[in-house]
Amino acid sequence: MRKSEKTGMSRREAIQAVLGVAAMGSMLLPKSSYASVPLPFSEYGSVKITRLETFLVKPRWIFLKIHTDSGIFGLGEPLLEGRALTIRTAIQEVEPYLIGKDPRQVVHHWQAIYRHAFYRGGPILTSALSGIDQALWDIKGKLLGVPVHELFGGPTRDRVRVYGRAANAEDMKKRKAEGYTVIKTGVAKKNPANIVENPAFIKYAADNFASLREAGGPEMDIAIDFHGAISQQTSKVLIKELEQYQPMFVEEPCQAQNVDTMVDIARGTHIPIATGERIFTKWGFREILEKGAASIVQPDLCHAGGITEGRIIAGMAEAYYVPIAPHNPMGPISLATGLQLAASVPNFLVQEQVSLGEGYLKNPFKLQKDGTVMVPKTPGLGIELDEDKMKEMIGHDWKNPETYNALDGSVVDW
Repeated sequence: MRKSEKTGMSRREAIQAVLGVAAMGSMLLPKSSYASVPLPFSEYGSVKITRLETFLVKPRWIFLKIHTDSGIFGLGEPLLEGRALTIRTAIQEVEPYLIGKDPRQVVHHWQAIYRHAFYRGGPILTSALSGIDQALWDIKGKLLGVPVHELFGGPTRDRVRVYGRAANAEDMKKRKAEGYTVIKTGVAKKNPANIVENPAFIKYAADNFASLREAGGPEMDIAIDFHGAISQQTSKVLIKELEQYQPMFVEEPCQAQNVDTMVDIARGTHIPIATGERIFTKWGFREILEKGAASIVQPDLCHAGGITEGRIIAGMAEAYYVPIAPHNPMGPISLATGLQLAASVPNFLVQEQVSLGEGYLKNPFKLQKDGTVMVPKTPGLGIELDEDKMKEMIGHDWKNPETYNALDGSVVDW
């Protein structure tokens, strides 16, 4: 305890003297009440990043481990579908910056990696950055002994609603029996959609959705993903036909690059429009929210900037009364990240998932009877890889599908 050179009194003694309680031991302020001179950051313990390790994991994922000299490592999923080797190289390019740095300066590292790139944004940089960000938060939570959502003032909820997938009525019955209360489907079609489609195409897609509605019943929430593969010219017609079955939302009704086109579609229907899987960082979502192009946003925490940026996007969306429904057709690390975000924000709607971690995690997530997954309470992201089971899953050469028009062979979206 420091003494004043003039009075010979410590700060604590001075406070007690002013309050007139110096001699009243039972009334002393607790030690935690006294402000102390903060230590320089260099004296705040010593933890340093030692190396970054990536694994290509079947079916198409990348897992990242950030190692530290404390023995604690963090997990992330820096995925960019169909560009696994590109992302692995991007991680290697960032590694020299991180080696020797304190992993706890998460936001500082986010800013340095993003802004020092000069050419900012884009899916390669932000996907690599997303996985790094996830792993750094995992380390920070483990070092402090708390789940990541506690670092953001959580939890805002103890369980997270997740959705499964169904392509037809039989799939719907299976998912319903498993306990799902939300299902997402795609546009049923015999061939990739033309720019302008005929009534037969519209009827085929609408009839399939109708069969899902009948199998799921009125209590089942059913979203439909146009995947940006339906043109704006056909999208409006199809949405109008689907309205009678009340989809939970229509996802990516067209390619998201032209925001004004999405605004036009959104204003033409009462069904919620969702988008975000191909939008990166707060700057990408700003125009979507400002113009009302979507009433549900779907940041992908493996692409949009990780947990750090996901919380900012959620905060921006909250100001517009827009919920988040994070995109995640990826692995269990991505799911764990989404659960931590969902537990730290108020405006969460539903979480996508394709793997609860069977064959990847020592303690896979479990679907509850109410269609939810419980928020992990263990430190960091709350997961541990089962590396023995994962041995047979290491390595892949997954590539994006290549789709062509059935009539003339021209390139179409998949």
